[in-house]
Amino acid sequence: MIKVSETAKKKVVELMTEDGYNANTDYVRVGVKSGGCSGLSYDLKFDKAQADGDKVFEDNGVKIIVDKKSFLYLIGTTLEYSGGLNGTGFVFNNPNANRTCGCGESFSL
Repeated sequence: MIKVSETAKKKVVELMTEDGYNANTDYVRVGVKSGGCSGLSYDLKFDKAQADGDKVFEDNGVKIIVDKKSFLYLIGTTLEYSGGLNGTGFVFNNPNANRTCGCGESFSL
């Protein structure tokens, strides 16, 4: 399961609306890909449909889809949004990550 904080939910709904997506019916696709300074990086985008094998969750009114491979790395992660002095953007609080980079966009297990 992937959780979504209240601040992340507000930003997701705002960005989905700006990009022509409907937060009530469309999805936030969260994934992991190779790259970044720690080996793996997070990928977040909007999607109108789920693919075969996707895991589907809903938390705090946000529908999330994750591919099978990425799900193994993301179990228990909370999606947050930071608007502070250290930069703005989505933050993944991943309990499975042993090491993260300084920017918080990549990790390793």
